[in-house]
Amino acid sequence: MPGAFINTFRLARAGFVLAQHGVRFVPKGVPVPLPLRIARAATVPIRLIAAPFRADEPPATRVATALTELGPSYVKLGQFLATRADIIGSELSADLRHLQDKADPFSMAEAREAVERALGGKLEDHFVEFGPPVAAASIAQVHKAYVMVDGVKKPVAVKILRPNIEKRFRRDLDSYYFAARMIERYYEPARRLKPVAVVDNLKHTTELEMDLRLEAAAISEMAGNIKEDEGFRVPDVDWKRTAKRVLTVEWIDGTPISHVDALKAKGFDTDALGLAVLRTFLRHAMRDGFFHADMHQGNLFVDDAGVIVAVDFGIMGRLGLAERRFLAEILHGLITRDYYRAAVIHFEAGYVPPHHKVEEFAQAMRAIGEPIHGRTAEEISMADLLGQLFAYTDVFDMQTRPELILLQKSMVIVEGVARDLDPGINVWTAAEPVAREWIDNNLSLLGRLQETGRGAAAIGDVLLRTPGLLQKAEQAILGLAEMARSGVRLDDETREKIASGSKRNRATDVALWIAALSLVAIALKLYGAL
Repeated sequence: MPGAFINTFRLARAGFVLAQHGVRFVPKGVPVPLPLRIARAATVPIRLIAAPFRADEPPATRVATALTELGPSYVKLGQFLATRADIIGSELSADLRHLQDKADPFSMAEAREAVERALGGKLEDHFVEFGPPVAAASIAQVHKAYVMVDGVKKPVAVKILRPNIEKRFRRDLDSYYFAARMIERYYEPARRLKPVAVVDNLKHTTELEMDLRLEAAAISEMAGNIKEDEGFRVPDVDWKRTAKRVLTVEWIDGTPISHVDALKAKGFDTDALGLAVLRTFLRHAMRDGFFHADMHQGNLFVDDAGVIVAVDFGIMGRLGLAERRFLAEILHGLITRDYYRAAVIHFEAGYVPPHHKVEEFAQAMRAIGEPIHGRTAEEISMADLLGQLFAYTDVFDMQTRPELILLQKSMVIVEGVARDLDPGINVWTAAEPVAREWIDNNLSLLGRLQETGRGAAAIGDVLLRTPGLLQKAEQAILGLAEMARSGVRLDDETREKIASGSKRNRATDVALWIAALSLVAIALKLYGAL
């Protein structure tokens, strides 16, 4: 691992480029650790000698331009930090949203070499035609090619990783870790924001992006999740021509979703498409716990049948059952004005430390939620709500939850896409049926249990928090109810085994019998047998 001197030099270079563009690279109010002060000081004489300040650049795009100049890993870092207004401030976060992941393409010779090394043989052994790059980003570029399928020439999209991209990312990540550790060591208020964990998350997501077999698997998994859905699909994967550094998928001929006028000219209802984009994303996040985390306009097309097709599955997000419950209940609580429940779920999920009062946090949730109901559809923004939530993180000592960072970023992006299609869309009205559906499908048993008292609610909460048990529990209760109606009969062998149980296990047996009897009582209560 590089030492402090090398990392300081690398950070000094980054500081120099940022300073050229007039970008402040340490947020206001944050003390600068000694190594970072050295890095910042090193940029002053270099800037005076080698590069004047670029005063002609629009302030809003300076940071995006600077990060693009610094290279691929800084582009990814900028995109990642765009979601973290709590760390970098709202102004810089807004500026980072101008960052586009575009880069100059690498040569056809390098592309040929990469394909042949990944797939073996000659490029012509795999593709009957192989065209120049049609898109280039920080990690990979895409070519249009053709393959023969049953004697028919079929177009495909071939994604190829940039040469030596892994080495460059590893080098820059060392510098990010160095800076994050310095900030955690010397600036105590930043520790709750977990800057090292932020870099960990960036490292993990980029490592996933740089194995294209994982992207192919993500496409395949999502295809299985949405096979019964209408209005949204993903490309087919060509597994025969896919490897770690090369991915081949179906070529999508469609209208870019950003071409709103073209969509209208083809007779498509853009308001309906905006609603479909938003609900599709929320359904994937809440129902499946697996969502496309980069659903910007460049990755969405509308085919001739009016179906939305997503591409580029390099960044995916996952949510466990607890996170999905959190998301659904937060949305539902804000929409229905059940602020107390929206607050309680924060405490149950461990997002707010227990030394705070639920009632006080519910008051904060009300301050966020009430303005939603008093504004027009055009004024209601998911991004604004996230910004307000960030504002309360310090007040209530809320810890960073890495599993939700990607979701927050993705929700803001999807909202932007939906609003471009339908400027008057009410994102909260659109989200409500999806949140309600998840709650109805997953919390209905818990609701019944809660009606029977605290004990039943506690059992229901245990079932809810244990992945996979909720559905089985409902089936078990139905079975127990039937047993209660028809009677429970034990054969001689079973009675003998129960009677011969060791004293060592007797306490466990009693506990299990109490739990079983409690479930039977609940079942009888629920299904009217008592």
